[in-house]
Amino acid sequence: MFRESHAFSSFAVSNLAAAREFYSEVLGLAVTEIPDPGLLQLEVTGGPPIVIYPKPDHVPATFTVLNFPVADVTDAVRLLTDRGVTFARYDAFEQDELGIARDEGGPPIAWFTDPAGNILSVLEE
Repeated sequence: MFRESHAFSSFAVSNLAAAREFYSEVLGLAVTEIPDPGLLQLEVTGGPPIVIYPKPDHVPATFTVLNFPVADVTDAVRLLTDRGVTFARYDAFEQDELGIARDEGGPPIAWFTDPAGNILSVLEE
């Protein structure tokens, strides 16, 4: 039954207008507004759309809600930094001056948040 399902991901934000601006202008994603019932849809290459919905009492998750695989994490971090994104620092990871964790057990990765505080990442493929 679920193998044929077209599953998709969704998460909440506190301010839909701020999310639309961030995801379209800062991250450069195609963002479609779905006015009724008031949602945003992110279009990503090779995957199903991602739905963002408003939640006035939104509390961000303490984990990464969306990962963006990239060819070069250093280039992605520099581009996003130039666009005003601040990268998170976590005590559990050794991170370089750009905020990239380069653990031998996994891909180079850096975390940042959207305007609602949702944790996102760029990681090298």
